[in-house]
Amino acid sequence: MDLEFGRGMRSPQRDSWKTTLLLAYQSLGVVYGDLSISPLYVFKSTFAEDIQHSETNEEIFGVLSFVFWTLTLIPLIKYVSIVLRADDNGEGGTFALYSLICRHANVSLLPNRQIADEELSTYKLECSSERTDKSCIKVWLEKHKKLHTALLIMVLIGTCMVIGDGVLTPAISGLEFSLSKDHREYAVIPITCVILAFLFALQHYGTHRVGFLFAPIVLAWLICMSALGLYNIIHWNPHVYQALNPCYMFKFLKKTRKYGWMSLGGILLCMTGSEAMFADLGHFSYSAIQLAFTSLVYPALILAYMGQAAYLSKHHDFYSNSQVGFYIAVPDKVRWPVLVLAILASVVGSQAIISGTFSIINQSQSLSCFPRVKVVHTSDKIHGQIYIPEINWLLMILCIAVTVGFRDTKHMGNASGLAVITVMLVTTCLTSLVIMLCWRRPPVLALCFLLFFGSVEALYFSASLIKFLEGAWLPILLALFLMAVMLVWHYTTIKKYEFDLHNKVTLEWLLALGDKLGMVRVPGIGLVYTDLTSGVPANFSRFVTNLPAFHQVLVFVCVKSVPVPYVFPAERYLIGRVGPPGHRSYRCIVRYGYRDVHQDVDSFETELVESLATFIKLDASYRCSDASGGGDHEPEEGRGARLAVIGSSHASYDIQDSVQHSSAASVETTTTRRRSGGGGDDDGSPGGGGVRAKQVRFFIDNHVASPEAADSKQGAEELEALAAARDAGTAFILGHSHVQCKPGSSLLKRLAVDVGYNFLRRNCRGPDVALRVPPASLLEVGMVYVL
Repeated sequence: MDLEFGRGMRSPQRDSWKTTLLLAYQSLGVVYGDLSISPLYVFKSTFAEDIQHSETNEEIFGVLSFVFWTLTLIPLIKYVSIVLRADDNGEGGTFALYSLICRHANVSLLPNRQIADEELSTYKLECSSERTDKSCIKVWLEKHKKLHTALLIMVLIGTCMVIGDGVLTPAISGLEFSLSKDHREYAVIPITCVILAFLFALQHYGTHRVGFLFAPIVLAWLICMSALGLYNIIHWNPHVYQALNPCYMFKFLKKTRKYGWMSLGGILLCMTGSEAMFADLGHFSYSAIQLAFTSLVYPALILAYMGQAAYLSKHHDFYSNSQVGFYIAVPDKVRWPVLVLAILASVVGSQAIISGTFSIINQSQSLSCFPRVKVVHTSDKIHGQIYIPEINWLLMILCIAVTVGFRDTKHMGNASGLAVITVMLVTTCLTSLVIMLCWRRPPVLALCFLLFFGSVEALYFSASLIKFLEGAWLPILLALFLMAVMLVWHYTTIKKYEFDLHNKVTLEWLLALGDKLGMVRVPGIGLVYTDLTSGVPANFSRFVTNLPAFHQVLVFVCVKSVPVPYVFPAERYLIGRVGPPGHRSYRCIVRYGYRDVHQDVDSFETELVESLATFIKLDASYRCSDASGGGDHEPEEGRGARLAVIGSSHASYDIQDSVQHSSAASVETTTTRRRSGGGGDDDGSPGGGGVRAKQVRFFIDNHVASPEAADSKQGAEELEALAAARDAGTAFILGHSHVQCKPGSSLLKRLAVDVGYNFLRRNCRGPDVALRVPPASLLEVGMVYVL
């Protein structure tokens, strides 16, 4: 597991040139599959409009000029030069930008946040948190709560459009290479559907099992396109390079007017897949992706488009809506090998966007913006390679439905173009905020970035939106449906958390249970799951009210997400007491990043018990040193509310948690670790690298638990009780919720909560599946939430 986190935290400066070359080669199959197959349909989609050809070739040269400058401005300058630098601990994508913004400004809508989360190693700030200067933009964003919601909605729009692209890309790729075989119409759709079904049926094996084939296929395809482009340029029109003059763009728009503007919806398809460079940054490195694009992908794409334009400029008879395609510029002698290679490249491109969809759904769950689904980790070595069965089969059904319904690449191209350009607009807006809030650059610089790239993308967006009735309605419809699902789930989840927070019971109530007549402590460990980070949840009070018994060792478990991509295993568990040591009640906060995959129940239970044992020893050591030192004694009630991260060293410091609803301070144990790219091993030496400077008040100075503390009577008894409870077994206590609106609620709220949320709750995975709780050990407590 450490290797996985090391890969996620890779620093490009520490990669040798051999490692960079290897990563650049591997990135071809994962990152550039979708982008590399765009020449198959760009010219066909562009000239689908009613554009009249002239002998001066101004139309084809104008389109080539648009393609060249679009690839130069957006993928090369915007993404490779600027956006890729806005990484979150080596991770990229829409959620990475949102995570960066939430860490530098208080705009997050996630519940149960704690100041202790800011001490995570991956909670990296671009500038020192001691700086008190705040820009007017930051103050304005933090002041207006509606802007927090608007920011989340913007992120969700980008997410929904990426998912929509995951539906369209496999379908458009399948139709393109099927049509190119010149099959009869009745054979095209069945062949495409069979290929799509086969592609989705392979997903459960994981991309790592077939990934070794991806890079050679894309590399061979890029070399093939470059060779064909050079052949067509030299053989047909060596002067096609003149079209790179931006004046041809203005001539094209001036001559074609409305139809030329509408054709921009086809031209923008040349940059489909550019977002993958940023989204898949965590699997590689900035230098590797930059090297692969600038040295191979970008030149190959330019040569391919120039070759097609050179051929079309000398073959006016092919200048019709049905014949302006990639394969007419391929010589007859090599057409079939090129066709086979294009089929393989199309499958690779589709695989990349499908895998990306799985990752995005998993990240949406971490933001409480998507119903619970089963996430399967398909690789033990590569972090982030996951498979979601429900989403996979749903994507397959939608892809086949789109293929049967549209039947041609023109309408699919219009739909895909709108989805792609919407994601890019969202990335531009979020990156401009990162420039101001995270990089602390002048607002004028961020505004220039937003206006320049935003205006280019807005031009393409308008051209795509005008084709609403010609296919562009599909991603809008998909986005509206997904947005409704995400907003309903997120809104109701937040309201449920507020309900739990308002109805939690006090610690005094829990401590008084032992004195009640008839209350029994049964052998074993009881894990009570809750979203609260403090207090006793209402579902536990309901449990003991109906069944007057609870376990000998009681642990209140809160599984929460933090705005970082990964949480190191040594920092995952935040342990504390609930009440005095004799009560045997604890609190465990389990922290996951938005790209983390939850552990299986066996490893979780084992690590939890080990963490509890380490916490007991640490607490006994603290008590022993406190007694022998003769210092100030902390009150028993305050000591019982301490929280500690159990790591390889035991230096404790005081953090006053502002969001905890308790007056007690919290104590955390720091860990030291190597931050090298290849490892991630813990380093317990006091002077080890990677220790972040903290200005805190120390309770004890790097004091390791002494044998006397570990062998103390109280600590020994507590450890024996924990071992006995572990041998007796573990029970998982979860709330089985039913949600309903208050009387007098609006119609929209009743539709969202009573109908929408309850339908999703009944038909999606329950919390026991998401938390991987064994059914034989599950105890469910009925809870009614009146919102």
